[in-house]
Amino acid sequence: MTRKIAVITGVGSSVGTGAALARRFSEGGYEIAMLARNADRLKKHEGAIPNTHAFACDVTDEGQVNRALSAVKEQLGAPTVLIHNAVGGKIGSFLEVDPDVLLQNFKVNTMGLLYLARALAPDMVKAERGTIIATGNTSAFRGKSNYAAFAPTKAAQRILAESIARELNPKGIHVAYLMIDAVINVPWTRGFFPDKPDSFFIEPATIAEEVWHLAHQSRNGWSFNAEVRPFGESW
Repeated sequence: MTRKIAVITGVGSSVGTGAALARRFSEGGYEIAMLARNADRLKKHEGAIPNTHAFACDVTDEGQVNRALSAVKEQLGAPTVLIHNAVGGKIGSFLEVDPDVLLQNFKVNTMGLLYLARALAPDMVKAERGTIIATGNTSAFRGKSNYAAFAPTKAAQRILAESIARELNPKGIHVAYLMIDAVINVPWTRGFFPDKPDSFFIEPATIAEEVWHLAHQSRNGWSFNAEVRPFGESW
């Protein structure tokens, strides 16, 4: 393959951020390796989004990650872009939440990033180019009430990404963390905010466009902490 290769995790609903990322990078000339647990849904995306390839994988399992990425390299080539978009997002009060919920969120958000980066970074370093981006949210910077099982895992994810960036930036690898300070416009969030106007939400395609921008920044102007929010968002 002569086309560039991107790995995108968390490609779930056809109207979600993962699918929007796959569409944007496909439009930009990439072959896309889509990683998610639901093989049937991935196959549907593969038929609907050009230049995409399904690799069923649970990112909390290092063995599955390594096997999936070995298959990606064998079938497509060495990826130059990794976007860790999969999220463990269950929330709850620290007094009531099952501690296993925090552990599972940590496995998806933080350990998943570690497994993916460890598997792909050596080839990027050898090529002296590559990009690793994690999609985050406001919880990476603050622990609100009822987010005790979620916010610590996103904060850890951001700090892990920063540690990776400080190690890989001098080797020509761009690592960035995109904080999405917004409610994403998907059907289930609409159900939580039925009275909110369209302008209250951020579109998955808007997030995908910002990730595309981060992935193609000039080497003399790399971002690490990046953020997006709707114009009316209070911050």
